[in-house]
Amino acid sequence: MNRKKKLNEIHTKRVKKANSKLHSTSKPRYISKEERAKIESQVAENSEAENSAEESSAEEGM
Repeated sequence: MNRKKKLNEIHTKRVKKANSKLHSTSKPRYISKEERAKIESQVAENSEAENSAEESSAEEGM
């Protein structure tokens, strides 16, 4: 009985592991506070650069 139980446990573990690899989570990846700050600063720099480029192109058009 113990041998049978052990084999069944091994089999169920393998099946569960295989099934877990098939299903992906819908939960977003964790982003640390430091990384969020870096991303926000990069976005701010990019938006400032775009705004200055738009202003210079608007002045040339006049």
